Amino acid sequence: MIGRLNHIAIAVPDLTAAAAKYRDLLGAHVGQPQALPEHGVTVVFIDTGNSKVELLEPLGEASPIAAFLDKNPSGGMHHICFEVPDILVAAARLVEVGARVLGDGTPRIGAHGKPVLFLHPKDFDGTLIELEEV
Repeated sequence: MIGRLNHIAIAVPDLTAAAAKYRDLLGAHVGQPQALPEHGVTVVFIDTGNSKVELLEPLGEASPIAAFLDKNPSGGMHHICFEVPDILVAAARLVEVGARVLGDGTPRIGAHGKPVLFLHPKDFDGTLIELEEV
């Protein structure tokens, strides 16, 4: 069902400083910050050639990333994102076998302008999984 690894997301307390590390220390191509108010984050994507790293910074106090950073003040891996050909088919199959889709189960538009869903980390060995339709 899952396809290519789309990205690994890392929550960071300072997006500008984190992006500079990837650009200046690792020589990576770093995209422009993108505010996603509906998700409560500002993101920057780092192109690694075969995948991406997504840096996430809280956007507002109600951001889910703010709660993550309260528990992990220096930041850390937040989720991994896999591509799926049909997000509704993938969600239905996962629910059918007992996996939990977060929220109300309705896909939302993600940072790439495509439908996304998140799966409960307790169902995937403590890792939050994002599915993105391609």
